[in-house]
Amino acid sequence: MDWSPPPCFKAYDIRGRVPAELNPPLAYDIGRAFAAVHQAKKVAVGRDIRLSGQELSRALIAGLTDMGTDVLDLGICGTEEIYHAAFSLEGEGVDGGIIVTASHNPADYNGMKFVTRGARPVTGESGLRQMAEKISRGILPPPTDSKGRYGERSLQAEYVRHLLGTIDSAGLQPLKIVVNSGNGCAGAIIDLLAPQLPFDFVRLHHDPDGTFPHGVPNPLLPECRAETARLVLESGAALGIAWDGDFDRCFFWDEHGTFIEGYYIVGLLALEMLEREAGAKILYDPRLTWNTEELVRAAGGVPVMTRTGHAFIKERMRREDAIYGGEMSAHHYFRDFGYCDSGMIPWLLICSLLSRRRATLSSLVAERMRAYPVSGEINFRVGDPDAVISTVEQRYGHGTIDRTDGLSIAFADFRFNIRKSNTEPLLRLNVETRGDAALLARVLAELRGLIH
Repeated sequence: MDWSPPPCFKAYDIRGRVPAELNPPLAYDIGRAFAAVHQAKKVAVGRDIRLSGQELSRALIAGLTDMGTDVLDLGICGTEEIYHAAFSLEGEGVDGGIIVTASHNPADYNGMKFVTRGARPVTGESGLRQMAEKISRGILPPPTDSKGRYGERSLQAEYVRHLLGTIDSAGLQPLKIVVNSGNGCAGAIIDLLAPQLPFDFVRLHHDPDGTFPHGVPNPLLPECRAETARLVLESGAALGIAWDGDFDRCFFWDEHGTFIEGYYIVGLLALEMLEREAGAKILYDPRLTWNTEELVRAAGGVPVMTRTGHAFIKERMRREDAIYGGEMSAHHYFRDFGYCDSGMIPWLLICSLLSRRRATLSSLVAERMRAYPVSGEINFRVGDPDAVISTVEQRYGHGTIDRTDGLSIAFADFRFNIRKSNTEPLLRLNVETRGDAALLARVLAELRGLIH
C-alpha cells in the first residue's frame, strides 16, 4: 500500500482532534470523496452542538455541492435525525446522510458518521476506505461545472411524529422523569415531545452548549452518573434518563437513583419487541450475552450474536431482518427506524412498559441483575493490546472461545469479553457470572492483574 488514511478515519466513522486531525480543508475533501465514491445526488447534512461543527459542516457542504450534489441542511440535530431523514426522504431523492459529530469524545474532537440510501451505514469496507484513499492519494475528481443546490430544512415535526408512533400515548401514566441532556442535542427533542406526553420532566443540563460546561456527556463512564442519580432521589422521580452528546444512546436510572446497566435494558426491550412480533430475531453484541440469550429464547425469539459497532449491527440487522438489536453500551436499533439506532425510542418504550405494568424500573430488572451480575465495562490503556489479549488467552484458553468481536471466553459459571475499541486507543473488558457476585469480584481482580 503506497498510501495511509488520515488518522481521523476509523473503522466505521471519522473521529479526530480539531484542527490537528480534522479541519475544514479535510472536511471539504471528505464531502467531495463521499459524493464521488457513493455517486450521491442529494444528501442530508446535520451537526451536533460542538463549537467546531458549523465550520466543518460548512466545508463539508461546499465539498458536496462542488461535486454537483444537492444538500439539505438540517442544522443542529442528533445523529438519529440524519438517519430518519435518509430513510424517510428516500422518495424525495435523498440518497445519503452525514452528521458532523464526535458523540461522547472530548470537546476538542469532532467527526462524521455517514449513511447512504435508506440509511445504510458506511463502513471501511463499504466506502470509507475508498474515500480515504482518494483523499490521501490526491485522486479526487475535479469539481463539476454545475454546483449542487443548497437548502435548509427542518424535519423535527416529522421525526417527533415517528417517535410518538412507536408507543400508545393514550396508555401512558403521568410519570415524573429526570432528563439529563448533558448540554448536548437531546433537550430540543424533549421540549418538542413534552406537550404530547403526560410526563413531568425534571430537566438537568438541558441547554445546548458546545463548551460542555459540566463535562462531556458520556454516562457510560461511572464518574458521569452521580448528578442524575442525585436529582432522581431529590425529586422523587420514577426514573432518570441521560444521553450522550448526539443522543443516539440513552441511559437509565431507577427510582432509587441506581444506574441500570444497558445490558439489562437490552433484555427488557427485546421482550417488548417480541410481544409485537412473535418469533422475531433479536441481535446482541458479544460483550455480555447470557441474560439476553435466556430471555429471548424463553420468549420464543431467535437470539443472534453480532460484532460490536453501529455500522456492523445495522448491516446484520438488514441481513437477518431482525426487529431489534441492542448493545450493552446503550445503542438500541429498530427495524421500524430504518434498522438504525435511536436514543429516544428506548425510553419511550420503557415508560410505556412501566405504565402498562404499573411497575417500577427496579422491579423489572432486579431479578435479572441477581441472575447475571456484571462488572460494567472497564477500560484499560496499554502499550501493546494484542500482547495483553494473548496473555489473557493463555491463562483462560481452556474455556469456550468465541472471536465474534475481540476475545470472548466462557466457562460454566462465568464468561468475559476483552476487545480493542473501534474508536479509542483502549482495551475494553466485560465480565459476567451466573448469579455469583463473589466470583465476579475474583475473576475481575485476576483479569485486572493480567492486563496491568
